[in-house]
Amino acid sequence: MSLPELLKGRLSIPAVASPMFIVSNPTMVIEQCKAGVVGSFPSLNARGEGEFEKWLILITEALDSYNDAHPDKPAAPFAVNQIVHRSNNRLEEDLALCVKYKVPIVITSLGAREDVNAAIHSYGGITLHDVIDNAFAKKAIAKGADGLIAVATGAGGHAGTLSPIALIQDIREWFDGPLLLSGCIATGDALLAAQAMGADLGYIGSAFIATQEANAVDNYKNMIVDSASGDIVYSNLFTGVHGNYLKPSIAAAGMDPDNLPESDPSKMNFGSGGDQESKAWKDIWGCGQGIGAVHKVQTVAEFVEQLKIQYVAAKERIGTL
Repeated sequence: MSLPELLKGRLSIPAVASPMFIVSNPTMVIEQCKAGVVGSFPSLNARGEGEFEKWLILITEALDSYNDAHPDKPAAPFAVNQIVHRSNNRLEEDLALCVKYKVPIVITSLGAREDVNAAIHSYGGITLHDVIDNAFAKKAIAKGADGLIAVATGAGGHAGTLSPIALIQDIREWFDGPLLLSGCIATGDALLAAQAMGADLGYIGSAFIATQEANAVDNYKNMIVDSASGDIVYSNLFTGVHGNYLKPSIAAAGMDPDNLPESDPSKMNFGSGGDQESKAWKDIWGCGQGIGAVHKVQTVAEFVEQLKIQYVAAKERIGTL
């Protein structure tokens, strides 16, 4: 197991902040990187003509300035998530901007393409592809991905159904490159557990929703704080792909979260066009099962510091066994 060179010595804890639809924004990404975790955002979060390029400029300049002022403790690199699916009609345009601004890490989802990987490799960037099973993992590496994000059961967003233990075990049978684990990671203890299973890094999403910098309404953040694993429902109704969502937000929209209909997977909808269905679901809030560990809304820096303290304590505790 090995980390890419661009990550060595740049992380305060072994973690990458996952890109979250709508929630992730430049301010949060910059603060995540400054705190020592890889910050990321989906390119589709940047709506409007030229907005994605503005975000890239803003993040790049802010991190360059920070690194100039802190040469002995530079920020972690940032990542951009690209939806590699035919429904994303912005892919080629956004990919060209990733190349132009030399985005350090590109996270690809819902499809693996050799040309996308080649474009990122052309300037020395790396690609991480998220997968929900071993078959998809092998396809991603065969098409040139540098590393994998194992999306296990309980993860926020488009979660898989496999146990994290089984999924990491399957992949490590044949792959010794960069491997991240996604699924219920919200504490330093969980980060250490991910490494004990064989992952290099943990992939943290839902817990960052309850931070001051997140682009989420207060009701969403407070619902994260007030909810636990039993308040999550797994459904494909809202995008055509199965994902985890907060039951109270579904109930508030007038639906029964325990009796949701199935959606047509061929009609995936990731909100790139602002259609009526996207607007109808805008208050249905995604979230993973790890939120029981989130007890307050705090800044990104405070949350990462909390993770660091927990991670160190977990290592010390395990060392006494």
